[in-house]
Amino acid sequence: MSESVKIIEVGPRDGLQNEKQPISVDTKVGLIERLVHAGVKHIEAASFVSPKWVPQMAGSPEVMQRVPRTAGVHYSALTPNLKGLEAAIAADCEEVAVFGAASETFSQRNINCSIRESLERFRSVIEVALDNKLRVRGYVSCVLGCPYEGNIAPEKVSDVALLLSEMGCHEISLGDTIGRGNPITTRRMLESCIRVVPASQLAGHYHDTYGMAIANIVASLELGLRTFDSSVSGLGGCPYATGASGNVATEDVAYLLHCMGYETGIDLPKLIQAGMCISSVLGRETSSRVARAMSSDCSSTSAD
Repeated sequence: MSESVKIIEVGPRDGLQNEKQPISVDTKVGLIERLVHAGVKHIEAASFVSPKWVPQMAGSPEVMQRVPRTAGVHYSALTPNLKGLEAAIAADCEEVAVFGAASETFSQRNINCSIRESLERFRSVIEVALDNKLRVRGYVSCVLGCPYEGNIAPEKVSDVALLLSEMGCHEISLGDTIGRGNPITTRRMLESCIRVVPASQLAGHYHDTYGMAIANIVASLELGLRTFDSSVSGLGGCPYATGASGNVATEDVAYLLHCMGYETGIDLPKLIQAGMCISSVLGRETSSRVARAMSSDCSSTSAD
């Protein structure tokens, strides 16, 4: 039997939160329904933050009420504070996420506090979530570079990852927020993290600004990681980093993993269709190279 790799689909939250145009609840739910139909089992569906600060995440309670509750499908939501956590609990979330950073400047610019202060703020959120039988996922931003500080020392990343793990996060997502990483820097960062947190508890979250995300996933697989975040159609991006493109496309990650003999449970043609649909709604072409290539192949076959 082939080894499995878990894909965390972050398109409905991380992918859509920085869109300039309004995204309706119907559109979000429709995207999630198509992802579930394609066999995606882990979906970051919502963010319980103030709509004043992140208007695209307005309607998160309704989204969570309407998503298909299918056996084996798991939904998570971002909860930066206790108020958000209470809303997530009311919306029947089974997993929530908190987010820190490996860069002091990014932490200050993003959430107006130091790394240490941000982690202390999350401590009560994590404790209440665990008391309510929710799993908690921790995010670490800027693990391979910061738009303000440049390179980030691997030890800074592993320090934050360890603290999140000690506070009760079952999984730590390591985010290359501006897409500056390459296989060498990725390996160095992961080797530092694996010294203090098991590889089985780590996830790779790579943006594709310089086209290195797939290569970074391969490097991560070699070091034992078996969980990766990705966004259908490559949706997303960092608003603080000029030119930063979106998350690595889920279609491209699934194709890579299938070629390498890993199981994902995902039906790639159906996933591509889901990406094409949301790209059409947003009025642009998919960012997935695999989706473009396979669509072109189909067109050529039809023409013949």
